[in-house]
Parts: sequence; C-alpha cells; structure tokens
Amino acid sequence: MAETYQKCLEKIYQLGRFGIKLELETIQNILARLGHPERKYPCVHVAGTNGKGSTATYIAAILQAAGFKTGIYTSPHLVRFNERICINGQMIPDADVVAAYEAVNAADIGDRNATFFEIATAMAFYYFAAQQVDWAVIETGMGGRFDATNIIEPAVGVITNLSIEHTQYLGTTIQALATEKGGIIKPSTPLVTSVSQPSGIRTLKQIAKEKNAPLYQYKQDFFVRKTPNKATVTYRGLNFRIPDITPPLPGDHQKENLGMALAACELIFDRHKKNDSRHQLTCELVKQGLAGTRWPGRLEVIQQNPLVILDGAHNLQAARVLARYLSATLVGRKLTLVIGILDDKPYEAMLRHLLPVAHRVIITRAKIDRSLPTAVLTAAAEKIFNGQIQVIETVSDAVSYAISNTSKQDAVCIAGSLYVAGEAKEKFDLDFF
Repeated sequence: MAETYQKCLEKIYQLGRFGIKLELETIQNILARLGHPERKYPCVHVAGTNGKGSTATYIAAILQAAGFKTGIYTSPHLVRFNERICINGQMIPDADVVAAYEAVNAADIGDRNATFFEIATAMAFYYFAAQQVDWAVIETGMGGRFDATNIIEPAVGVITNLSIEHTQYLGTTIQALATEKGGIIKPSTPLVTSVSQPSGIRTLKQIAKEKNAPLYQYKQDFFVRKTPNKATVTYRGLNFRIPDITPPLPGDHQKENLGMALAACELIFDRHKKNDSRHQLTCELVKQGLAGTRWPGRLEVIQQNPLVILDGAHNLQAARVLARYLSATLVGRKLTLVIGILDDKPYEAMLRHLLPVAHRVIITRAKIDRSLPTAVLTAAAEKIFNGQIQVIETVSDAVSYAISNTSKQDAVCIAGSLYVAGEAKEKFDLDFF
C-alpha cells in the first residue's frame, strides 16, 4: 500500500501545475458524479485571512467532545497530505487517501482537469460521507466566493478577519476582499465574524442583509475578555457565558478566534437541540473540548532550552501578530529568527515587523518553487536590520545551525511561511531535537 499511496500523492501534487481556477463548475460536476457526498452531513464553513485553522479546530474539538463524529478539512498541510482531512482528530489513513483519490479522479471527466485543491476538497467530502460523520468543519482555501469549498450549504458560516492578500485574485482593497470572502454567506444562514475594518464589515452586512442571513460580530454581539488577575478568559456570548476558560493556544489574537468558535457552537447547538436534546452546550463540555486542542505550526513550542517556536506567519497580519507575541514573551532572551518567505507575499513589510525583535537573522528558503530567493530576501533584510544576517539555503540546515548556535537561555523562532514551518517540523519529527 505504501508504494500505491506514494504514487497517488505524486499524481495529486502534479495537479499543482494547473494553478488556481476561480470557478465552481468543475468541482460541482465531480461531486454530482459522486452522488453529492457534501450534502450528506451538516457543515460549518470557515473563511477569512488569518485564524481560520485554529477557529475551525476549536469548533471541531467542541463538537467531538459533545459526542459528534466530526470531520475537519484544513489547508495547507505541514508535513503530510493526510493532515488536511481528519475525523475526531485522526488523520485519514493512507489506504483511504488512495480510495478517495481514485473515486474522485474517476469522476474528474469534465472539460477542464481539476486543480490540486479541487481534488483534495472533493476527496475530503467523499471521505466524510463514506465515514458517515455527524458534522464537518470546512476551511476555505484562498478565497470564498469561488473557493472550491463553496459548494456546501452550511448550518453556520464564519469569517475570521481580513488582511490584504492574493491581490491578483481577491482584489486590492478591504471592500473587494470582503466581497470575495463574503461569498460564503448563504441565504438565511447565520454568519459569525471578527472583521473590524469599516469597509469590510459594511460590505459583509450588506451581503448578509441581501441574503436574509443573521450576522453576529465579535465585540458587538459576543466577547472574550481576560479574567482579571488570572491566566484565563471569559466568554460572554449570544445567550451563554463561560468563565475561566484556559486558552488552549498561545497568543492574544486567539481570543477572537476562540470567541468566533464559541459563538458558532452556540448557533450549532441551538439548532441541533430541537432535534436531539442529548447534546447540550455546557461550560464543562466547552472546557473538555478545548483542553486537548492543538494547531501545529502556529506559535507551536517545539522544545525548551533553547526555546524553539514554530509559526507559519505567512502574511503581513500574521507577521504583526507574531512580532507582538515575541516582543511580549521573550523579554531578556536573545532571539535567532530563521525566516523564509514566498514570492507573492509583502516580504519587505513582513521583515519590517519581524526583524526588529531579533538579535540574529538566518535567511533560508523552502523547497517549493514559489519561495523567494535568499539573495532577494537578504538584500531587503540588510536595509532594515543592522545585526548579524546569515544565509543557509535549506530549512533543515538553517534550523540545525540556529539551535546548535543558540544558548539554552535564549530562543529560536522559525517563521515566514507555512512551507518553511512544515519543513522544520518534519526535521524535528525525524531528528527528535
């Protein structure tokens, strides 16, 4: 099976050369030939710029704790393709990757071959139906309106936040971005959001009004606040209050992600209790679900002494958040920053946020062909940073050097791209640092 699985992955990855196609007809036709697996279970649809994955993970964890068999589809993966498709926290087995691919590939007989993301999305829908999940939490890929996931009719929609990205596809303004992300809003389907920019929330409210979709806004309709003198937070929701929640993931930005997840769960459970009184949202259930939540590659502490933090930080907003976190938590520690960025990102602006918190910088490059050449990144870094800058071409070697040459009292952060984070995590998994 291992050889068949590897050949299957090779075929899936080769689809990347077809690029991004912004239309839904191809995946609609594939799913129709498969008997519309995406219609066989209720879904939650999560879009936005940052925080999609952690928000989706929180929702899935709470649903699972309630006794629901819960699927979750996220992207990209860090180390293995299987990470994208999970049920109750368990990755899809290799044999089921093969079976799902073969089924979806056989249905891909339209005028245009499906892209990598379309195939992966159809595989997730097919697998969740085959495994008879009770709920599926579906994260969008790049956009919303024409995202391959946007053929579902969710019970609840979530739009996390907006930050300019993928301008060639999603537009150059917050209003244009909100229009694209707001494409996931469905008629009469509640939407939870933390979008705060005036033009962004105005656009979402207009779309929601046109579709008669109730809209619930973070800091307006629900809140998450730090508990005074404690390392916990309190959720004040739509109809629910949960005190003393221990945040399962680090970073102050996780408050709003947690808030959106809990508001979405309120709406989910409120709908479901009409049909099944056994499943009730309680403080104990929420805390039980969140206790074991993990979201790899996002402010993930890999080891202590030296402290090693892994964070994708793959766009400008994520770089800002990471810089604030490092500044607040690494007081008194010298930081070695290992960084590689993709060529479609605002790398100079990202560097302006991240480099000032570092003592030493190591420039590297992930294996993907979209990685920015180290010479380009170095030239930009030299304009901003007066300290030591080194170039180590491979992520694996850069990580090894950084850790070997950092004292136990200091810290290393590996960031700039989820592909860099993935290669670093793979090295840790293999070498057991």
